[in-house]
Amino acid sequence: MIDLRSDTVTRPTEAMLATMARAAVGDDVWGDDPSVRMLEMEVADRAGFAAAAFFPSATQSNLTALLVHCGRGDEYIAGQLSHIYHDEGGGGAVLGGIQPQPLSQDAQGRMGLEDIAAAIKDDDIHHARTRLICLENTFHGKVLPQDYINTVTGLAAERGLASHLDGARLFNASVATGKSLAELCAGFDSVTLCFSKGLGAPVGALLLGGERFISAARRWRKTLGGGMRQSGLLAAACQYALTHHVERLADDHRHARLLGEWLACVPGISVAEQATNMVYVNVPRPYCADLEAWLAERDILVAVRPRTRMVTHLDVGESDVRRVASEIGAWCAANT
Repeated sequence: MIDLRSDTVTRPTEAMLATMARAAVGDDVWGDDPSVRMLEMEVADRAGFAAAAFFPSATQSNLTALLVHCGRGDEYIAGQLSHIYHDEGGGGAVLGGIQPQPLSQDAQGRMGLEDIAAAIKDDDIHHARTRLICLENTFHGKVLPQDYINTVTGLAAERGLASHLDGARLFNASVATGKSLAELCAGFDSVTLCFSKGLGAPVGALLLGGERFISAARRWRKTLGGGMRQSGLLAAACQYALTHHVERLADDHRHARLLGEWLACVPGISVAEQATNMVYVNVPRPYCADLEAWLAERDILVAVRPRTRMVTHLDVGESDVRRVASEIGAWCAANT
């Protein structure tokens, strides 16, 4: 089966499973799981933060960041299509009474600087209190420009606001740019990193921040049901991925480029964009259901939509993306 629906569909490798089986474990809620502690300390140090906390998912990590940075009646600013606003069930509003202020984004995921400045509320009893600005890197596979990040985090600090980075695919940005995690995280008060996407761990994310911030995050994590016990089994998978699967993200990026180049030659569809490990393809709406079924019959899973996203990952090789392009080409030749 070739699965291009997301890089979340990866399965642990045999070596990763063996590492998990040998993991030293304790009780993470009590703070004595050595595998979790080692992962937290290593990544926090690599990213330039004082502390980190291990979470089941990046969504829960992002939600916890909102709950620590903001109180009830407060507000955070985020992109209209950002994951933290658009794709996480409205958790900040539902569970924290936190109001989102979504702003439009350009094709690279940037909110307008003037729009951000205008959206920051004055201290007025009529308004929600603006507390936080959230950015996402990568955004739909695209790396957010560093000069833009520096400007936004600088604006946040100047206006007395915190800044949070949803860096679920920040390792992809690091490999694509050659920048270190510390460089990409600089200026942010907190950062979420995910290990269950391109890095291929089955579960796991880290929330990074200062000591007091992470102490408060651990309290919220427990409240949200994210306090795990012998989670060193999962942390060991993330540690393995950190050691063995970061540099190989370049292969995913290369496979996505090849897939985009080959699909660009297929009549009846068009490649909208390609960046890091993602390819976006425009498919006429009447074709979507039939093309998806055709591919599924051939053991290829793609969520075909008018704007179709295909994501490469460690379970997909060059021969796989070549076959996907060939099958889509065959269907289009017969039906368009």
